[in-house]
This record gives sequence, C-alpha cells and structure tokens, in this order.
Amino acid sequence: MSTKYKPVIIWLFTGAILVFIMTAIGGITRLTESGLSMVDWNLIMGAVPPLSEEAWQETFEQYQQFPEYKTTHSHFELDDFKSIFFWEYLHRLFGRLIGLVFIIPFIIFIRKGLIKGKLLKQLTFLLGMGAFQGFLGWYMVSSGLVHEPRVSHFRLAAHLSTAFFTISYSVWLALGLMQKEDSKPTITPQLQKLTWISLVTLAVQIIFGAFVAGKDAGVIHNFWPNMNPGEFISPEVFSGSFLDTIINNPSGIQFAHRYIAYIVVIMVLAIWYKSRNTIIDTETKKRYNIILGIVVFQFIIGVLTLLMQVPLSLGLIHQLGALLLLLSFIYTLRRFSLLSR
Repeated sequence: MSTKYKPVIIWLFTGAILVFIMTAIGGITRLTESGLSMVDWNLIMGAVPPLSEEAWQETFEQYQQFPEYKTTHSHFELDDFKSIFFWEYLHRLFGRLIGLVFIIPFIIFIRKGLIKGKLLKQLTFLLGMGAFQGFLGWYMVSSGLVHEPRVSHFRLAAHLSTAFFTISYSVWLALGLMQKEDSKPTITPQLQKLTWISLVTLAVQIIFGAFVAGKDAGVIHNFWPNMNPGEFISPEVFSGSFLDTIINNPSGIQFAHRYIAYIVVIMVLAIWYKSRNTIIDTETKKRYNIILGIVVFQFIIGVLTLLMQVPLSLGLIHQLGALLLLLSFIYTLRRFSLLSR
C-alpha cells in the first residue's frame, strides 16, 4: 500500500463498506414492503423523524392519502406504520451519512493535494454517481405513489444497478492505488476476454434479479428445476412477444433470471477450468477460486430462495451474494490492468 495514498484507499474502502451496508438496508426495506412509507423528500428536514405523538399522527395521515395505504395497508394502526417507516427512514438517513463520508474527505484530500489529475476526475465521477444514486432512489419511490403501490421495476433495477456500480468503482479505484508494478499476472488474452464477458453476463443477471424483485416474480413458479410440477418451462412464459415477456411478464422475467443464472455458472466453471490448465500465476488462480466459490454459494441460495418463496433472510443473502460475486470479478479483473502498464 502506497503511504501517500493510504488515507484515500482507506476512505474508498470505508465508502464501499457503507454502500454494502446501505444495500443490505435497502434489501430489507424492499422485502418488508417499507419503501413507500415516506411519501415526501426533504434533504435537510427529512433527516429528522417525527419526535412527538402529534408529529407521528400527522405523518401517518399523510401516508393514508396514498395508494399503498388505501389498497394494501388500510388495516394499519399507527404502530404498524411506525414499523415500516423505520426501515425507509433508516435507508434514507444512511444515504445521507454516506454522502457526508464521501464529500468531506474528498474536499480535505483536494486541499492537501492528495488527489489531482486523472484520480481527481475519477473520484469526481464517483461522487457524481453517488449523488445520482440518491436521485434515483426518490425517482423510484415516486413511481409507487401515483396509481398503484408498486415501484417501477425498471427504476428499481436502475437504483440497484447504480448502487452496485458505485461500490464496484470504489473498490476498483482503491485496488488500483494498492497495486505494485512488480506483481504483474501471467494470463492469456483469451482468459481475460472470457472473464470480461462473464462479468457482462453477470451484470445482465443482476438487472433481471432486480426485475424479479420489482415484479414479485420470486413468489411464483416455486419449483426447481421445473418451473411448475411436470413443466420444465411454464406456458405463461410464452404468453406474449419475446421482448415484452422477458421485461414485463413476471413468468418470463423469472424464466430469464433462471437461465441466465445457468449461463453465469457455466461461464464461471469454464474460466475456472481454463485457469487450472493455463500457465498463470498463483495469485490469479486464487482469485478465480474465490469467484467459483461465491457463484456456487449464490446459485444454491438462489434455488433455496425460490423454493421457499423468498423469505426475508434468504432474499437478503441472495441480493448481497450477487454483490459479492460482482466484487470478486472486480477483484480479479483489476489485477489484469497491470498488464497494460
């Protein structure tokens, strides 16, 4: 680790850890159906929760004007409302904390001359992504406050994807600052290319995972390997045009998520096997072992989550498992950047 960049590296990893925790809180917020409990957005005053019984009652009455209460939670009393408000409030409050953790050290590092040139541009882009992530959060929530109490699965996918990108880019930059010139890997161009293709396929799979969450597609066809008893593929998958089916039809979305998962596993097995039979350095082989271990774990958790109709614990583990798998690819691919130096 470079002594010069040590504070920046620690800052980037701290930010990545906080975004990871934020992703977990976001997953709990979604799985407990708490995301629509706060019906307005106020950057400053929104950081202060209701502090009196009168304020709580006023906030609850605001919530009662929106579709989720009218169609789904009309039986809620004030204590019920408080339980879902907690997770959405914590999610937003933690987002504000992350903003401060990124912005304040960033300004300090600039004033001390620690970040400049290309690194300054990269970190400015990272902060921009973080701010955009906050905007997407409200943009997503607002879609569920209009006609029906369900956020757009496209906006959910955008919100989750930018969170995953932000943490991945933070780790990418931190690893780059830590790398040593004398530790270049020995790897074939073919294996590099296949690894990048696998990463892109995983990114597509993560987007479809968000579609599954947004459309509640995990609580249907809860069998494996068949989608329905005696049916390997559900007839509902073929109920419309191909494009509409895989992006709007819950059965089609689940079908896509299932089979892209198989493709990801096969591709990971292929790159792992090639790494075993190619003359590459020990460190790179270890990183491929990590990818293999996580993808096997993630696949098993995915199947169990489906069979058990998405219990909160497994749903959360499956979401975080996807993030860990993505980061394992980042950890491996960042090593290859030494080859171009």
